[in-house]
Amino acid sequence: MKQNKKIIALTGSISTGKSTVANLIRNKGYEVIDLDKIGHDLLNDKEIIREIESAFNTSFSKKGEFKRSLLSKYVFKSKDRLNILNSITHKRIFEKLNYLINKSQEKIIFVDMPLLIELIDTLDQYEFSYDEIWLVYSSPDTQIKRLMKRDKIKEEEALIKIKSQLSIDEKKKYADKIINNESDLQNLENQVEEFLKNLNK
Repeated sequence: MKQNKKIIALTGSISTGKSTVANLIRNKGYEVIDLDKIGHDLLNDKEIIREIESAFNTSFSKKGEFKRSLLSKYVFKSKDRLNILNSITHKRIFEKLNYLINKSQEKIIFVDMPLLIELIDTLDQYEFSYDEIWLVYSSPDTQIKRLMKRDKIKEEEALIKIKSQLSIDEKKKYADKIINNESDLQNLENQVEEFLKNLNK
């Protein structure tokens, strides 16, 4: 708990519907801090770009403009490269997150954090703590179907993307609340409303 604030970490896996739930919570008037957006904004910083390019001794710019897609392709091929990138960016991302939490006037703050469970053992070093984990769940079969439709890809490619993350069933073990996204939007909204109602009791 930070300064009597309740911090709820919202997480999920690819194609489970976490972004949809984050938007539903935001539309109910709650503050939702998006960790991906912080990371995205970080790559507008020329000093950080220089540090990344220096670490890999590689330019990710085209016609003088930094290209995130080139960096993504480069690090996606190697876990070691990804670890190097994370060592540069994670500290700064969490510094910004903690700053936003501390300056907020809200008593309940949601943090939209896709890789929460993957990073759970390292969070202490970034001085980030939370009170609850809310997990947006869809079965692996549903994930595959949604991902194939969303990205217009074949099943094999969808499986590779899903298997590159910790399985959603493994993540369930860490959750305080599970929002089941196997049905329609109305059902999803009803669950979110129920959890929010209990949160304010």
